[in-house]
Amino acid sequence: MDFPKTVEEIFEDYQRRRNGLLRALTDDLEDLYQQADPERENLCLYGTREGNWAVELPADEVPPELPEPCLGINFARDGMAKRDWVALVAVHSDSWLLAVAFFYAVKLDAAGRMRLFKLINTMPTLFESVSQRNKYSKSSAPQPQPGPVVKKKKFEDRPIESKYPSGRLLKAEDVSPALKGRQAELFWPDNQLWYLVEIISVNAKTKQAKIVYASGEEEDLDLAEIVREGHMALL
Repeated sequence: MDFPKTVEEIFEDYQRRRNGLLRALTDDLEDLYQQADPERENLCLYGTREGNWAVELPADEVPPELPEPCLGINFARDGMAKRDWVALVAVHSDSWLLAVAFFYAVKLDAAGRMRLFKLINTMPTLFESVSQRNKYSKSSAPQPQPGPVVKKKKFEDRPIESKYPSGRLLKAEDVSPALKGRQAELFWPDNQLWYLVEIISVNAKTKQAKIVYASGEEEDLDLAEIVREGHMALL
């Protein structure tokens, strides 16, 4: 197998595996629940490099080619509430994703490992995603407008959307009137993209803000939620 070697390649692998696992724990949950049959042997939930998921037996060889996911997720399925079981599987899946990423990162230097860790932390964990589903959805994501989009001049020097954030994540202490007029990137979990926005108003007391996209669309945000989920990067 051709393992990813650079920070970007490892993060891409992490994202794809995470996407597969997130789909298993959300959109494909009923299928996952049926496959995790307690009558079968020890089963593991895998996220694949292709962005899919699979419930399989653990690897036969010891040590395995990659770190192994949590063993026996099916045995606990009927012993707890479904919601709690999903959360437990998500926690162990988060641990496995980090184990795989840093297994690949063993030959990176300290700066490379730190950069990889920061990239990983731009995304919410699986546990966060399944415990409190994000309010954003594909239907409410910025949609292409009919006809040519007229961008404000202030947006012209930056891409409207990107795969990776180019700024630093918003922190709780950043939420103040000083945010007004700042450019930022807003993350959409469903399509894994960061959208360029401008913060046009801020209420520091209620932690509410209004932003405008490069397309001209406006939206109200809960900054407390945004900070908690790591979904905004300040430029």
